[in-house]
Formats: sequence, C-alpha cells, structure tokens
Amino acid sequence: MPFSRRITLLAAAAALVGLALPVHAQGADEPPVIRIGTLENGTVNWEIETIRKRGLDQENGFTLQPLILAGNPATQVAMQGGEVDTIVSDFLWVAQQRARGAGFRFLPYSTAVGGVMVRGDSPAQSLADLKGKKIGIAGGPVDKSWLILRAWSRERLGEDLADVTQQVFGAPPMILNAAETGEVDAAINFWHFQAKMQARGMREIMSVETAASDLGLDPSTPLLGYVLRDDWIAANPALAEGLARASRTAKDLLAKDDAAWEELRPIMEAADDAEFEALKAGWRAGIPAHGPVDAENAQQMFATMAELGGEELTGGVATLPEGLFWWPE
Repeated sequence: MPFSRRITLLAAAAALVGLALPVHAQGADEPPVIRIGTLENGTVNWEIETIRKRGLDQENGFTLQPLILAGNPATQVAMQGGEVDTIVSDFLWVAQQRARGAGFRFLPYSTAVGGVMVRGDSPAQSLADLKGKKIGIAGGPVDKSWLILRAWSRERLGEDLADVTQQVFGAPPMILNAAETGEVDAAINFWHFQAKMQARGMREIMSVETAASDLGLDPSTPLLGYVLRDDWIAANPALAEGLARASRTAKDLLAKDDAAWEELRPIMEAADDAEFEALKAGWRAGIPAHGPVDAENAQQMFATMAELGGEELTGGVATLPEGLFWWPE
C-alpha cells in the first residue's frame, strides 16, 4: 500500500476512534454539536464552510462539526456505526439502508447531474453520433447518469448505448484526462468534473436533465441529500430542523452572492477563472427547490434506473420504502 494512502487511512481510523469518546463534552451554555462526515475535497464542503463561516449553525442552535474521511465508503460506515450524525449520500443508498431496517431518511441537498461531453472539435452532435465510439464513464456500470442516458437511447433511438458503444469505466480524474487526450470519444463524469471539462473547451451534447425530461421523469428530483436517522430526528427535532434551515440559508446565499463564492475559492481547487465560474454555475444549477421531495416522482426515477441497473444498483429493493424522504414540518 502506498505510504500516503496508508497515512490517510490511519488518520481516518484515528479520527473514528476519537469519536468513540463522549461527543457532548461542551459546556452547558454551548450549543449541541452536529457531526457531519465528509470528504477532504468534496463539494459538500462548500456548503459546510458557508454554514460555519457565516454562523448559520450557531443561529440555528448548533455547532456543525465536519469529520474528514477517506472516501464515500468511509462516510457510509461512519453513518452506519453512529460515529457521525449525518453525511451526504444518494437516495438509492439511503433507500437500501432504510429497507434493511436502518431507519435512515433523506433531506434534499442537490439535484446536480452531468451529461455527455465531447471535445470541442468532435464531429459528434448527438448520442446517435456515438454509435461505434468509445465512452468514458465515471461511477461504474450502474452510474445513475449513464443509466438514464441508456434509457433515453433505448426509447428515442431504439438501441441501448451499452450495446452500440464501447465503455471505459474509471475514476473521475481518469475519465477527464481520457476525454482531453482523445483516448475516449465522449465522457460522462460527475458534475464538478464536467464543469472542469467545460472550462477546458469541451461541450455537452446531451444533459441527463434533458434525457430525464424526455423520459417523463422529473429532473428536479434530488439525487443527493443529507442522511439522518429516525431516532435522531425524534430525539432532536429542533436540531434536525435547524440543520435544514441552515442548509437552505446557505443555498439561498450562494445562489446570488458572488462574494460568498470568493470566500470559498481557496478550497474549490479551481485551476483558473473559467473553471471557478463553471464550478460555481454547476453548483448553483443543482440547488433543489424549497420543499419536500415528491415521492411518486422519485419512484419513477428509481424504476427507470432499476430496469437497467438491476440488483447491483438497487440492492434488491423493489420500491422506495415509505418515509424515505424527510422535510421539516
């Protein structure tokens, strides 16, 4: 195992061990802590940092305490083990956990999705032009964007993209590089890597949002959300509502205040002004509507993806469990 990787894992393990100690050691006059598991370079940190720097957590009666972990699986393990109070994850994972009795619920965070990108000089203008071509895909064979685009291709083109193209699966940075160098003819990447690709001169030939709309799905269905526990919400209703308010206030601020983004720029790792602006626009585009998730629309989205993703995607869940989506009353 590379030395840097080993150090990262050991640091994460040490942090988790520390969390086994009492977490409410603050003084009587100090607000309670909400512990959130996150990634060092995750875009969720932009909202977390805004909440903390602007004092939105304190205004809502809590202190938001991030715990940096070494990957999405580590955040999920921390959530399952009770080492953190919340993480951000997709509603499919939350649905699987709830169906298995974990009592997890989903508070909307983002609707951000990507699309199919090609180089600026590519002759491809539509998905039909990718027949016989090589597509790079971040997230694996059951990536949600890939499944929706496959469903669109089957309905509108009469053939499955998976059958008429060659796929290369890899980590987001690898897919970005493969697209830039021409190793692949097109790429489907996570939204923030797509923003980087756009800033570097690549163009989108089909968005997942458009594909979803064409399929009769609601593209405003948030795929990512804060994960909360039923028992934690029941025991801490004011804290749960305070987190929801702080999140919404941060979103409303970042939706219109460019100065707030300048404060975040040091942690955004934007290579230049164009990339910074693309990341900002992409994050803003993913801000969900204020209000509860439409469970019926989410079920339709789930069913479309499940048809192609199968049990590898759904974990054996046939329908989204009752009470999956939470919104403060």
